[in-house]
Amino acid sequence: MKRSVQIETDYLRLGRREFCMGLITALAAGPAKLALSHEAKTFQLRYIVGSSMYGRMALRDVLPEVRNAGGQYIDIWPEHHANHREQIETMGHEQFAAMLKQYQVELGILTHYDLGPFGLQDEMRAAKKLGGSMVISGSGGPGNLKGQALKAAVREFIEKMKPHIAAAERMGVTIGIENHVNSLINSPDAIRWLAEFTPYRYLGVALSPYHLPQDPLLIAKCITDIGNCLVHFYAWQYGQGCHKKLPKQQELMQLPGRGEMDFVPIVAALKKINYSGWTEVFMHPVPRGIPIMPTAAEVTSEINGVRHYLELCLSREIESTPT
Repeated sequence: MKRSVQIETDYLRLGRREFCMGLITALAAGPAKLALSHEAKTFQLRYIVGSSMYGRMALRDVLPEVRNAGGQYIDIWPEHHANHREQIETMGHEQFAAMLKQYQVELGILTHYDLGPFGLQDEMRAAKKLGGSMVISGSGGPGNLKGQALKAAVREFIEKMKPHIAAAERMGVTIGIENHVNSLINSPDAIRWLAEFTPYRYLGVALSPYHLPQDPLLIAKCITDIGNCLVHFYAWQYGQGCHKKLPKQQELMQLPGRGEMDFVPIVAALKKINYSGWTEVFMHPVPRGIPIMPTAAEVTSEINGVRHYLELCLSREIESTPT
């Protein structure tokens, strides 16, 4: 069995807690058990925590979890996936800034699919004021174009975005465009053309594997093709989807390490381009707006399970030797 497949098989068979404890035990036992490549040690994924993972929990309960989940930065989501952006306005920016300081967390991203790509300038100002450096939205439609019609539409989209990119540059804020289903920037071709047509460092792709064919080699190639136009990465797979209510264990298959997709080629591609942006462990619950698990601590545990899995994938060369 290939090593990457063996990693995921063992991980899923044993469960996150047991597998990771086994890894720690093996490493502590000495040189016999596992050898991690030097490259895996030098390249690190940088994690940001998405507030929507905690549903509509109060920010006072979410912010203390960011550090526990391996992050320093938070991605703030509004209704209907969460209501943390609305909570900020209710409490006021000064109180939110004080809470960030209290819990040693920094704002990273304001996500706003509700505003669309041409309605983000006020949020850029808010992000800048609160110390953030990115806003994320989808591209909008049409979502059914192919070939030369798609290529022309992507070029036109970049032209329409120019005043917003200029505003982003003035504020020092990056615009991330997610490859959302039924949108213009959705397919691998559209993603590559966006990267090709934009010379601007303040606009890039927020890549969501969930919305792409579930082929890790295709996703990896997409990452290496767009290179430094990749400004954000969602650690998220389709699993069994996020549109109908499923038993919790099936719903959680959207998470890397729980679903079937092998993330070894994907994280290898991130390493190949020396990706320095944030990685966001992500999924959608059904219905939207609820936490992915009942308690904040359990949400954090799921995020950490994914991080452990991604680090195992990143090591690439996990070798068992006879005892």
